[in-house]
Amino acid sequence: MNTVSALTGEPAAQPRQDGDFYPEIEPFDSGMLPVSGGHQIYYEQSGNPNGVAVVFCHGGPGGGTEPSYRRMFNPEKYRIVLFDQRGCGKSLPYASLDNNTTWDLVADMERIRQHLGIESWVVFGGSWGSTLALAYAETHPERASALILRGIFFGTKEECDWLYQGGASNVFPEYWEAFLKPIRVADRGNMVAAYYKLLTSPNPTIRLRAAKAWSIWEGSSSKLFVDEKLRSRFAADHFAVAIARIECHYFLNNCFMRGRNQLLRNVRRISHIPCVIVNGRYDMVCPISAAYALHKALPDSELVIVPDAGHSMSEVGTRRALIAATDKFSSLND
Repeated sequence: MNTVSALTGEPAAQPRQDGDFYPEIEPFDSGMLPVSGGHQIYYEQSGNPNGVAVVFCHGGPGGGTEPSYRRMFNPEKYRIVLFDQRGCGKSLPYASLDNNTTWDLVADMERIRQHLGIESWVVFGGSWGSTLALAYAETHPERASALILRGIFFGTKEECDWLYQGGASNVFPEYWEAFLKPIRVADRGNMVAAYYKLLTSPNPTIRLRAAKAWSIWEGSSSKLFVDEKLRSRFAADHFAVAIARIECHYFLNNCFMRGRNQLLRNVRRISHIPCVIVNGRYDMVCPISAAYALHKALPDSELVIVPDAGHSMSEVGTRRALIAATDKFSSLND
């Protein structure tokens, strides 16, 4: 029941419920940090400068950050660090594939941590962000005070094939048909390689058409119920070009992993780090089997299966589970 303010006659602000977004906030600091290979990384800080440090690893690769990501964290408790990975968001050069690998991104995170004078931080990542979070934590386990992971993706060929060669196509056949259209029938045996040729074409019209088809396919398969607003966001030219080119570049190169299933194989390095894993039961982008395998490899981790969700972080059950996890670790400094 809505209440009315006795002073203004306007609807009174409703108290925040557990699991709801925290209020909108603006950064207290932001900048461009030069890193290796001619890249500049956009970063920002918001919340409490003396709070528990948390770094947000966005999806894609190539997805960039959104202001709503700040709202996953209690701003009174957290020092919230967001950054745009190489080639996307506000980072430069835009959509660049040069010197853009998983291990470059891991090094960038360390560069940001050192630049900001942070000793250790909670590492939060979903989808591709979970891949990067795991890669970072396994490389620098002493710098990860806790892990919050959503939509687990190990970066394997089998996982990429599920989404881009056949698997999710059985659930979203009408959207898969649109994804197939830019690729000649003779080239459909390796969709990632075929798309890479188009996405790196010298013809900007060809690049854009391929980028939008690639990106829209991902947006179409990201929720339990297909969301036309999300599909439109993924169809926007600037977003589509970065995410399509960078994702395809990574997936063509097996996400630059050093050996088969590297992240799961080396998970013992992070077995002591508190970890919450959240996955939608009906995630068609990152099927729940990966989250379950990670949980089995980290028996002290907490696995939250959201029964009525697909892949997107914005789905209500997933968002609430993630905010419950951030609340859980918000007192690490106490």
